[in-house]
Amino acid sequence: MADDHIILKDVHKAFGPKKVLNGLSLSVPKGQSMVVIGGSGTGKSVMLKCILGILHPESGSITVGGENALGLEGPARDAYLQRFGMLFQGAALFDSLSVWENVAFGLTQGRGMARAKARGIAIEKLGQVGLGEDVAKLYPAELSGGMQKRVGLARAIAADPEIIFFDEPTTGLDPIMADVINNLIVDCVKRLGATTISITHDMASARKIADRIAMIYKGQIIWEGAAKDIDESGNAYVEQFIHGSAEGPIQMDVLKP
Repeated sequence: MADDHIILKDVHKAFGPKKVLNGLSLSVPKGQSMVVIGGSGTGKSVMLKCILGILHPESGSITVGGENALGLEGPARDAYLQRFGMLFQGAALFDSLSVWENVAFGLTQGRGMARAKARGIAIEKLGQVGLGEDVAKLYPAELSGGMQKRVGLARAIAADPEIIFFDEPTTGLDPIMADVINNLIVDCVKRLGATTISITHDMASARKIADRIAMIYKGQIIWEGAAKDIDESGNAYVEQFIHGSAEGPIQMDVLKP
């Protein structure tokens, strides 16, 4: 499609004999929220790292905004990475920096912005995730898990990125706080008009934040469609995953007594 923002075609990535991405193809329309579901070790995080250029596929192509995303170096790579924001699993805040310094890190370190200006933007972004200026001077150790996630989200949107990745955004949160984070993600993404890819095991989160859902299994996308169609996928793997059933085509390696 002409409006596809991120396109992966037949991407292969292996670590020694272990094939993690095995011909993965996925297209994400501009301004839409794509949620990729799948079990642990199926290749979700490796896919994101390949798009970011942290890992290099053995074959296949990745284009972002019509531009080849593979093999970028130097200033071209720096400019490419500035198009992205990311909410890491566990928030991944810097313990030695205050909350506002964490939020502004990409502005001060990545873009060389003056601290006073960056602090003003950080305060604004914290407000957008429901945190007041009084939180800005605190340190990550002084925050609850839910507050840390909010700070991580504020950091992800600090530079108004065109693309945002969310890595297990609700892991470790209680159901109520998870829903708060999901709502904040939807609001922030809508405000920015960003294209997003989220990876998650949490189907409640997937249903809340997705325009489209794709399922990855053994390094390939085995189903993709509108979020509203997930319950009528007609795919046995998808059915097993969304219902959390031990019975089905996905067999876990469990040691039997």
